[in-house]
Amino acid sequence: MARNTISRSLHDLGLSAWFGGTLANAVSLNPATAEAADPSARGAVANAGWDRWTPVNAAAIGAHVIGSLGQIKGNTARIQGQQGVATMVVAKTALTAAALGATAYARILGQRVSEYQAVPVAAGTKPSGGTPAEVAAAQKQLDVLQWAIPALTGAVVVISAFAGEQERASEVHKGFAKRLIG
Repeated sequence: MARNTISRSLHDLGLSAWFGGTLANAVSLNPATAEAADPSARGAVANAGWDRWTPVNAAAIGAHVIGSLGQIKGNTARIQGQQGVATMVVAKTALTAAALGATAYARILGQRVSEYQAVPVAAGTKPSGGTPAEVAAAQKQLDVLQWAIPALTGAVVVISAFAGEQERASEVHKGFAKRLIG
């Protein structure tokens, strides 16, 4: 029982930090960089912010993944026996994999941008006329990913809430009964 509580806590805390941190940076950090008077400082500020967030985000993702694996291990019988649970696990795993892929790709693009240090930009994910082509291309992709990652992790939050409802004793009994009856 304690192992399931630890797994759920790691899963939930990691997921909430991953979702909330990327959403906060998309809503606040990236647009706020436009406030810097010097266009070259804008890129440097965005890079510094995202570079500070990266290790925290990596820890959050690691906690989420470890917690998810622990939950799967602790719920194997329910996944196999309760109707609808296996489908939910597959959907949640697919969304998590998509969020991991999008996050990894965003980090690769972010490193490309970060290599240029004090490059002139309009804002964190908005190139200006003086932005080098490689940075501008990466920024345009990051502009989409900054919203895709919270959308994907937010969908995992929703499915996790649904999964929690499936764990209610009344739902477990119904799910096993439906599985047995067909």
